[in-house]
Amino acid sequence: MPSNREVEIKFKIDDINALTASLQKAGFQLITPRTHEVNTLYDQPGGRLRRQGALLRLREYGPKWTVTYKDKSGPQSGRHKSRREIETQVENSTAVAHILEAVDFSPSFRYEKYRSEWSDHQGHVVIDETPIGNFGEIEGPPKWIDATARRLNISVKNYLKESYAELFAAWKRKQKSKATEMTFKAIKA
Repeated sequence: MPSNREVEIKFKIDDINALTASLQKAGFQLITPRTHEVNTLYDQPGGRLRRQGALLRLREYGPKWTVTYKDKSGPQSGRHKSRREIETQVENSTAVAHILEAVDFSPSFRYEKYRSEWSDHQGHVVIDETPIGNFGEIEGPPKWIDATARRLNISVKNYLKESYAELFAAWKRKQKSKATEMTFKAIKA
């Protein structure tokens, strides 16, 4: 798998404690404990990136900041979400935000979650506690994703390929919510 490709699936989590027990039983190690994460997506006027299936994100994950670009270029892997991913850590998030705004990008969507990361040294499983429910992600080579899903009793029919922005839009329609961002404060309002 090329290092600039992200291959993953999401799935709904009904019981975080049961999933955590399954991960431990399957030999996964906790590599990042539950950590608050805030993401801001940037786009150009008219949503050019979103229309192309791409995103530009500035992420605060605990004390770390990362800027990431993702798009759907390159090979797709069927039931798995596969995207080109280019990212780097940044020291000054305020400066990066000002640079993005100076070249005609503006914040288009914010979302937050609490994330814990697990690994078996072949791939990663994350647990995301979001304002719209709990989700997991399995990221790694496609065959490993499917084998890990089976070990965790996750059926292929429960694979999700939607982004958090897409999951939020579906949640808003179902709940008839007027929230404009997927933050704990906005969802409780």
